[in-house]
Amino acid sequence: MPVAYLLLGSNLGDRAALLRAAREHLARTAGTVTASSALYQTAAWGLADQPAFLNQALEIRTALTPAQLLTACLATEQQAGRERLVRWGARTLDVDILLYDQRVVDTPTLQIPHPRLPERRFALLPLADIAATVQHPGRGCTVAELLAACLDPLAVTRL
Repeated sequence: MPVAYLLLGSNLGDRAALLRAAREHLARTAGTVTASSALYQTAAWGLADQPAFLNQALEIRTALTPAQLLTACLATEQQAGRERLVRWGARTLDVDILLYDQRVVDTPTLQIPHPRLPERRFALLPLADIAATVQHPGRGCTVAELLAACLDPLAVTRL
């Protein structure tokens, strides 16, 4: 069964409760959550004038195709009250597919691996908790190596 790595993020409302509810929803709708990173508090990326995020990476074994997994992720966001008003704006929940096995997907609606993963410390740190030795398809390096090379200066604090 394929293994996917997801990143959960929230900076509105009860962030920890929203991440917990997202994990539960994904476990019911997308597959088996086999690993979870620690929670990390992160300065907002993109639009800095907003509350800090809580982020967490998940490993999930799924029978869903990448496109079906995206649909499940979007449904999880919607269940948490996500509204898409401003790009990189504040949100109750964000669920990104970071990796899906060693697959590369490039469609108008889905890119795997996540195209900005190598430049985002807030994604790499939690991912390294659960997948440090996983290879990034196409880059020829591990998640730990991507993290070591990441130049993102934003603060990321393990809780």
